Amino acid sequence: MLKPSYPIRTDRLILRPFTPDDLDGLHAIQSLPEVARYLYWGPRDLKEVQEALNTKITQSALLEEGQALTLAVELAATGELIGDGLLFWHSSLHRSGEIGYVFHPDHHGKGYATEVAQALLELGFDGLDLHRITGRLDGRNTASARLLERLGMRREAHLVENEMVKGEWTDELVYAILQREWRARH
Repeated sequence: MLKPSYPIRTDRLILRPFTPDDLDGLHAIQSLPEVARYLYWGPRDLKEVQEALNTKITQSALLEEGQALTLAVELAATGELIGDGLLFWHSSLHRSGEIGYVFHPDHHGKGYATEVAQALLELGFDGLDLHRITGRLDGRNTASARLLERLGMRREAHLVENEMVKGEWTDELVYAILQREWRARH
């Protein structure tokens, strides 16, 4: 079980639960085709974003396996919502989880996703005592692959044309890191 103490602060960011006030900021992110490019969903209209936000608001703790922790990411200096981070608890028995992140393109290339991913790994390994955390991504998403490699995650699988996404076959990459590997790096 994991009930983080909020807000979670990194060097430049604040991670916190989503609130109803995040609708416009989340819509500004999720309505963009370049944001949805490598995701399972396409650009979302305001109603779809509202539905997604309603779910995100309920995901502020991990009480049992199968749940997701979804955190709003805002710039500490301005309070601007720039993305979100996700920690999914796959299995209690196997102590496994998964991380994910989505950011507004205006904030790509600045190291924010790295800060969030590090915080999510810490929550998973230190807060939930996971043994193994993965990151899965579209095989074309080279920027995300580089980020996971910088975190010390190893590429364990390249699944060729394993999913039909938005009408086309896509490759999936799977990265992973073990708790002991993470702790040896930090």
